Amino acid sequence: MNWTGKLVGGLIGLTLGPLGAVLGVALGHQYDEQVNKRRRGGSNNPLEIGEQLFRSSFRVMGHIAKADGRVSESEIAAARGIMNDLRLNPGQTRIAIGHFNDGKDASFSLEQELARLADICAGRPDLLRVFLEIQVRAALAGNDLQGPSRPLLQKLARLLDISLMELAHIEAALRVRRGTFNSAGPAPGNYKVQAEQAYRILEVSMEASDAEVAKAYRRQLSRHHPDKLRSNGLPDSMVEHAKERTQQIIEAYEYIKTSRGRKL
Repeated sequence: MNWTGKLVGGLIGLTLGPLGAVLGVALGHQYDEQVNKRRRGGSNNPLEIGEQLFRSSFRVMGHIAKADGRVSESEIAAARGIMNDLRLNPGQTRIAIGHFNDGKDASFSLEQELARLADICAGRPDLLRVFLEIQVRAALAGNDLQGPSRPLLQKLARLLDISLMELAHIEAALRVRRGTFNSAGPAPGNYKVQAEQAYRILEVSMEASDAEVAKAYRRQLSRHHPDKLRSNGLPDSMVEHAKERTQQIIEAYEYIKTSRGRKL
């Protein structure tokens, strides 16, 4: 909650006596309510949201890659891989590289960047989750979350009001290789591993009831659905990530249904 208006209004009002102080606090309260309302609502401009999300994603990616003092070849390849996975066109790729380099600069402020992102995405937690997922993807591919990468990702989560448990769920889901559930069936000895991965993606226990599994599936599908995220401001350049995650969720759910031998 913001108290700036009430404090300043009260101090100014004191110069006019007790009645002035009361009036100043009242006017300050109205100011604070407007500020809080704007903060809760974030931006209503999808283009503005999308531009900030795109900019922050690659700036923070560059910052994390440079956190140990140098950007390795594997970290550069990881960033390039994500640009390719997102199917960025040449112009978008040049802009993304520019943002990545901005994040590597010593003058870059992670706290300020995340504050801008959180402010503009206020009321849209699923967009912040997409942002964090992309950071985890880059860090996993770049150095497997070694060195300062993991503590920095945890810092990101805290600043964006995302729990460390949620961060752990994201990491676990993104460690599952693409196409894991596409085959006709698991190889001998791999059933338990694949089953654990499928339940992990839905963020539900293997002991959960059919109804609980179905509910978890719907929750994850709603959270990652490309159309829903796009309507909230996810830029077209980042929709491919949402599509991949949605497909992974569907495949994991189908795998669980098959393994349980019944329709959930």
